[in-house]
Amino acid sequence: MNWILLIIAGLFEVGFASCLGKAKETSGLASTYWMIGFFVCLSISMILLYKATQVLPIGTAYAVWTGIGAVGTVLVGIFIFKEPAAFWRIFFLTTLIASIIGLKFVSSH
Repeated sequence: MNWILLIIAGLFEVGFASCLGKAKETSGLASTYWMIGFFVCLSISMILLYKATQVLPIGTAYAVWTGIGAVGTVLVGIFIFKEPAAFWRIFFLTTLIASIIGLKFVSSH
């Protein structure tokens, strides 16, 4: 259950980073709404990360959380914000995913 909470927390990290990107692209009321989304996603992400670290090792949980956020944010950047999908960017994204999976398998919980 704690791994599921951690994965959801990572997805909300993607949400707050994406909202921040959209807030930067907009102005006025639209920007305000994106910032509200940012703070909501940030709060949910932190609460779920906190809950997951009550059982999972903090080092592993934090690394997995940031890894999910990083991978997800890069993918959102590529597919939503039209950022480049160069070979080396995808290569290192793949190594990051492999590292996250590796941490999950070597974790003691």
